[in-house]
Parts: sequence; C-alpha cells; structure tokens
Amino acid sequence: MTEEATISRSELATLQSKFSEVKHSINNALAVMMALSEMSQRRPDYAEKLATTVLTKAPQIVSSLQEFTQALAEKAGPRSETLPTSVA
Repeated sequence: MTEEATISRSELATLQSKFSEVKHSINNALAVMMALSEMSQRRPDYAEKLATTVLTKAPQIVSSLQEFTQALAEKAGPRSETLPTSVA
C-alpha cells in the first residue's frame, strides 16, 4: 500500500522558490553561452572562453537540477526517473 505525500503551503513555497532560482541560474548560464557562441563566430579567440564556460557551467546546471530533484523527492516522495550523477 502506498502512502500519498502531502506538501504544506510553506514547503511548496520553498520548492517554488528553489525552482525559480534553478531556472534563473540555467537561463543566465545559457545566455552567457549563447553570447560567447555569437562572439566566437566573429572573433575566433572567444572559442576557448566559450569552451571553458561550457565545461564549467554544464556541471553546475546538472548539480542545481539534482539538488532541486532531491529537495522535491524529500517533500513529495521518490520518483522513478533520476538525473544522471555525472556529466560525461
């Protein structure tokens, strides 16, 4: 028999806030990557900075998503799908 998970209003507000932070962080990282991509088309010397940024930001995005997923699972119960634990 499975037990339904319940989330209080304050817990839901906390999750919504964390989700907003993760979304904002992802949007910012992608905006930087897009800008560097455009710049590297005009100035090839930006390609190295783009590569470095992608290699730095991508794991941070995955980590943020994993933290949010963990917080959600703690409040709402486990989910059958999980995020990968590392970026290959």
